[in-house]
Parts: sequence; C-alpha cells; structure tokens
Amino acid sequence: MQVEIKNPRTTCYKCINPISTCICKHIRPFHTKTRFIILMHPKEYKKEKNGTGHMTSLQLENSEIIVGVDFTNNNRVNEILTEEKNASFLLYPGKENFNLSQRKSSEITSFMGNNPHIFILDGTWPCARKMLKLSTNLQKLKRVSFDNKIKSKFIIKQQPDPLCLSTIESVYTVLNLLKKGDVEQCETKGFLVPFKKMIAHQLEYLFNPNNKNYRSTASTEIISKNMYKKNTERNIIFEQDS
Repeated sequence: MQVEIKNPRTTCYKCINPISTCICKHIRPFHTKTRFIILMHPKEYKKEKNGTGHMTSLQLENSEIIVGVDFTNNNRVNEILTEEKNASFLLYPGKENFNLSQRKSSEITSFMGNNPHIFILDGTWPCARKMLKLSTNLQKLKRVSFDNKIKSKFIIKQQPDPLCLSTIESVYTVLNLLKKGDVEQCETKGFLVPFKKMIAHQLEYLFNPNNKNYRSTASTEIISKNMYKKNTERNIIFEQDS
C-alpha cells in the first residue's frame, strides 16, 4: 500500500522506502519450512529503509521482526523458545558452532530437526554483540554459522570486513545450505533481487547530476567500505567473522 500524495519523498508503508525508490514490485514472498526471527536493534529499526532486515522479512512469509536490545524477558521470544515442537537456533559466527558449510546433508537434516526456528541479530556488529551479551535466553541457544568467501554486495555501507554479509545475504546463504541438507525445498533464485535494486537506486542517486547528493568529483568506481569510522552511526547488520 502506498500513500496517494504525489511527492517523491512520500514513504511506501510496505518497503519503508520513498515512493521514487519503492522496491515493492520486486518483492516475491515465498514460504520456507524454517521460521526466521529477526531480532532488530532499535537503531536499525529507525533506519529500516536503509537496512536489509525489513527487506528480508518481506521476502519470507515464515518470518517476523522483534525489536529490542535485551530479549531475556521478551514474551514473544520466550514463547517461541518454550514451544516444545520448535528447534531454535541462533545464527552467529564462531568456531564452535554447527557450521552448515562443513556438514553433510544428513548431518544438517538431523541437527536442524523438523521445525527449525533461526534467530538473527539485526544491527551493527557492536550492537549485535551487546544484544547477545544482555539476552541470557539467546546465549543458551545452539548456534549455526557458515563459511563465507564472497564479498558483500552491500558496498555503500560501512563494514568491518569485505566478507561481512548483510542480513538478507546471510539468510540467502543459509537457505541454500539448508536446501543442501534437504531441510528446505524453496526456490531462492530471485531472493536478492530487491536488495540489488535498492543498491542500484542508491548508486543512481549518487551519480545523478540532478540529485542533491551528486558529486562531480566522485569516482565512478565504488570501493567496498571495510573499516568502521570512529564516532559515526553505522548501519551494517549481521556480520560473519573471517
């Protein structure tokens, strides 16, 4: 649903983007056996139009967003965790985790169970670490991770390492690995289309002479930002350690 006012800066209520860069026509929600619970930091929630957590949720019918920092006493999170039929996991990097990239199909199927629920921390790396440190219920979860050797396409955002992935890229990777383990049978081919269109929109604005953000001296080569700047707001989401 979109607002009828003819103003290019009017926001689309669905994708939280300005009407001029609305990506709704590229959204193709599909069902997954796995439920993805996106735990979004309040700072990320305020910047939904630039983050990929909200976009990820739009693409997945079996998903939800819960906003907060400390989820220890969050009713909805604890409801999911205490449901007997659920098998809950936290997607988080680490050497001691269940690495989906290094496991056989049979091992993935056995480990994930029949009704997997994967929690994802959606915020900058410092924010994600704080969320986990405060949320004692999440600390008890089994953790899953994956090997990543592909640079993130989120080239317009600051990130600590080129191999750190955005939320939507991480979920895309996990879905394909779960397909390898026969946990999922969904088609992921067009999953990243809205993400790619968002980046294309923003790059077009950056290099469009008619845009207020245009810089005639800017290089047409976009270089990935792989270092955080000090004392600045950062909007990169779930990251994968190298």
